Amino acid sequence: MPTTVRLRLDDPGVHAVAELRSRVAAAGLPAAAGVPHVTVAAAGTVPATAVRELTAELRLVALPALWLATLGSVTGDDDRLVLAAVTDPEVLAVHTAVHDALAGRVRGVHAAHLPGSWLPHVVLATGRPAEAFALLHPVAPVRARIVAVELHDSRTGEVTTLAG
Repeated sequence: MPTTVRLRLDDPGVHAVAELRSRVAAAGLPAAAGVPHVTVAAAGTVPATAVRELTAELRLVALPALWLATLGSVTGDDDRLVLAAVTDPEVLAVHTAVHDALAGRVRGVHAAHLPGSWLPHVVLATGRPAEAFALLHPVAPVRARIVAVELHDSRTGEVTTLAG
């Protein structure tokens, strides 16, 4: 998807996830790259009116912490190993706020991120998930505060902080 809304994690959370990814890479398995984050929504385009509405909506919610605690995969993306978060009411409130602001304002919505389908997670391995699972299991839960909500344009690489 060209544009995503994502949750930026605090430095200790980023470090803990990066350490898990390093273990995957050190074992010769394909590890995820880039700064770990949790994607909340994805769409082909997010117009300026939607960005304004999204920014206003995010002012009404508190940014909680995530408990990333479960190794697994997400529907439709079986080649990746992810560390999934517990979906508590505060996390779901942020997710709902994002989708309320985007509803009817964006095109090309990615269904995996819609309410009822979304599983908050960070990607650890981008291939050979069973081997990566065996390497990392059991995994110690990672507590990561959400420090910002960002809009990321994958075409340009531009990142805009919307809240936090």
